[in-house]
Amino acid sequence: MPLIPFEDAFHHFEDFEHTAWRLETQREYAVDRAGERWKRWQAGERFGYEPAIPWHSLVRRATEAGKRFERVRLVDTPPTEGQRYLLASAIGNVEAGEDIRNLTRAEAARHGLPEFDFWLFDSRTLMKFEFDPEGRTLGVRVTEDPQDVLSACQARDTAWHFATRTTEFTAGAAPAHTL
Repeated sequence: MPLIPFEDAFHHFEDFEHTAWRLETQREYAVDRAGERWKRWQAGERFGYEPAIPWHSLVRRATEAGKRFERVRLVDTPPTEGQRYLLASAIGNVEAGEDIRNLTRAEAARHGLPEFDFWLFDSRTLMKFEFDPEGRTLGVRVTEDPQDVLSACQARDTAWHFATRTTEFTAGAAPAHTL
């Protein structure tokens, strides 16, 4: 399973038939800190659905066509700055149509969830991310190996069972002024 640039695998987000599911495990992502929205969030701005954001329009088109985008994010206690940003910006993704849920890192560890990020498309294609220590994406590995896919399906089912919807999680995760 060779490491390829994420951009070379992006077509999976357009090609999947039913469900795109993500496990998000990093404490922060370099791409978030590099973006303009990070600065706006630090200045106190709150985010909702923005059709001009490519991810929001992709999710909206897919969900309107009957496809599902779902994700479980692992969150530390207390949340890191990067995780607080993701919790705050998740509302726009949810309004676009993505079902995002959250699980504490301790709970994920109790249930034996993997410590790597991945997308699972239609329960048959697995895209595993690799990051450097600063949270920059180095690339992805894409496979349809039945054992790897089965392990990802089991992780998905476990994470989804124990995770809490974003709106409920953020209500209890931290005081509103810190999100």
